[in-house]
Amino acid sequence: MNGVRRGCFGFLLLILICSNFDGCEGRKGWHWRHRQSPTSSLARKKARGNNGAGNGHSSGGGGARGGGRSGYLSPLPPPPLPPPPSPSPNLKNGSQAAPAAAMFDVLDFGAKGDGVTDDTKAFEAAWATACKVGGSVMVVPAEFEFLVGPISFSGPYCQTNIVFQLDGMIIAPTNAKYWGSGLLWWIEFSKLQGITIQGSGVIEGRGSVWWANNEPDVDSIKEELSLVLPKIKPTALRFYGSYNVTVRGITIQNSQQCHLKFDNCETVQVYNMTIASPGNSLNTDGIHLQNSRDVMIHHTNMSCGDDCVSIQTGCSNINIHSVTCGPGHGISIGGLGRDNSKACVSNITVRDVNLHSTMTGVRIKTWQGGSGSVQNIRFSNIRVTEVQTPIMIDQFYCDRSSCKNQTSAVGLSGIAYENIKGTYTVKPVHFACSDASPCSDITLTQVELQPLQEHYHMYEPFCWQTYGELYTPTLPPVVCLQNGKPTSNHILSDHDLC
Repeated sequence: MNGVRRGCFGFLLLILICSNFDGCEGRKGWHWRHRQSPTSSLARKKARGNNGAGNGHSSGGGGARGGGRSGYLSPLPPPPLPPPPSPSPNLKNGSQAAPAAAMFDVLDFGAKGDGVTDDTKAFEAAWATACKVGGSVMVVPAEFEFLVGPISFSGPYCQTNIVFQLDGMIIAPTNAKYWGSGLLWWIEFSKLQGITIQGSGVIEGRGSVWWANNEPDVDSIKEELSLVLPKIKPTALRFYGSYNVTVRGITIQNSQQCHLKFDNCETVQVYNMTIASPGNSLNTDGIHLQNSRDVMIHHTNMSCGDDCVSIQTGCSNINIHSVTCGPGHGISIGGLGRDNSKACVSNITVRDVNLHSTMTGVRIKTWQGGSGSVQNIRFSNIRVTEVQTPIMIDQFYCDRSSCKNQTSAVGLSGIAYENIKGTYTVKPVHFACSDASPCSDITLTQVELQPLQEHYHMYEPFCWQTYGELYTPTLPPVVCLQNGKPTSNHILSDHDLC
């Protein structure tokens, strides 16, 4: 009887053990199912180079079983539930509330990033999606080169505060088929509010094939290219009709013409960026401002073949500080008044600037025959090194072989030069003002300019129809500046007033 009881007990025990074993296997299968994280741009690039190396399934699960008692792994607690979405604020019809940092990577829209495939359509598609989501981020990832043709990222129906995160490189096509008879821009952001371009990436204009058009002697390859590319050269990056614009961190190099342009923009910040082109790349202005106001440019390095900063008509409240320029043509206001036009520029401050190996330092240039005014200009704490002419006003500006003599001119007044020091190679000061509309209220304080070497072509300071005051002695002495106000009988008309 005892033997029968022991047999029954052993049979029941065997059933319980097998039942528990099956349960462990079931839990074990659930535990090893990990959630995959989104594939990063860099991972996708590496995967592209390893096609055929495997199916991508993880094989590391078995090695992890060694820990614990008898291979047993206790199940992980379930992940916490995400918080419920907060109610959307008052939304306008058709708009969307952006999740935090909504990201739209151009690779997810079909971009290849191999530097050969045309990725223009992918960029357009990514923008079309990002445009609908306020505060979104359009991502151009690092370690890729994207060939992009002429493209416009346009409003005005886009949501606000969109970020264009540029960490890779965007390169321009050099094939003439992209440019037709000529375009004024390559990459344009138009009619946007709160647009930011930032990152560590590069906009590469590949401008050398365009610059060849200006070279009198070019090799046969460049000559063939210059015959097919249009004469109208595009600006690399242009902003038009936009408010609250920020450009920071990026590099723009080898532009076809101007590197960065703001036209009809308001509240602009440019900082911590680099502009780089050779000194012999003609007409490659660094930053060009036109009909824009409330602009701040600082902590930026610029080298180019024209003005590092060019301030044109319609600009006011411009603050430039802590920048370096060279090579290039310096920092300029103008040329203004071309083709008898009216120009208005006011409230410009340029301070704490280093210029080296430039054609001019700080310059104002106007065409004969213009009208309007330039007033309340301050150049302060400027350091010049091997600059041809550090201080210049030229109201007889002409970039053609000859220009017609005309009486009217853009009026210049209230221009201060403070603490400008360094070396020059041709002439320290050049003030050439209009006979009919002399320059007035020109002041110089602590101007100390030394010739780099004594050459036969060195010139003394030059003044013509320039009135103002020396607040401190200058080096060399600017004795040609006339004290007081001009005695001109020129009466300003409504056309002259701004």
